[in-house]
Amino acid sequence: MIDWNVTARCNAPFVKILEEERELTVYLLVDVSRSGHFGTVDHFKSELAAEIAAVLGFSAVKNKDKVGLILFSDHVEKYIPPKKDRSHILRVVREVLFHQPEGTGTSLESGLDFLMNVAKRKAVVFLISDFLDEGYWKSLKLANRKHDMIGIRIADPAEKNLPDMGLIKVHDSETGDMFWADLSSTEERNAFSQSITNKWETFENECGRSRLDVINVGTDADFVEPLMTYFQRREKRY
Repeated sequence: MIDWNVTARCNAPFVKILEEERELTVYLLVDVSRSGHFGTVDHFKSELAAEIAAVLGFSAVKNKDKVGLILFSDHVEKYIPPKKDRSHILRVVREVLFHQPEGTGTSLESGLDFLMNVAKRKAVVFLISDFLDEGYWKSLKLANRKHDMIGIRIADPAEKNLPDMGLIKVHDSETGDMFWADLSSTEERNAFSQSITNKWETFENECGRSRLDVINVGTDADFVEPLMTYFQRREKRY
């Protein structure tokens, strides 16, 4: 469900940003791959991504800006061209909240390449993902040169600190494979955590080099604060 208090709290700073950048279309580029079906606290990552996208969509349409939607997994699953009427934004939000992904993997590259093909003019693009994919940096850098790209990275605390749960059967949501993992093994837990840490460090370093704005949100916290902090910082920048 959408938290309308969140929408109200986000509207003012977000709308002010868009007022500074008139005539720009807003795209919601949302990763709906199965790695989002993970969460150990309050939300699955996919649920949080959907709620954030919905709030941003309503905020943009309040300012009478066009909003487009691209949902992707290992391929683009849904594209809704930008419009700005109320029935359109309700359709966008419905798709974000209730879409059932078909793909089994993740390809940020496919989503970004599709964006470059359909968005001919400069746009504000919110790319919402856990960014655990690889091999997409060339596409992201190209998109960031043309568009105003804002990455929203969604993470779960257990990804870096797996609990000792003994021997468990694990379902790889990306591949569909089942395997046994010994989470009583400190070595195995540390190896998994280090893999995630390495991916995040690479992501942060590449973002710094590419000057890509990033908002970090977690399944264990309210996403309003990091969004508000970013909007306020950006407002001062402009």
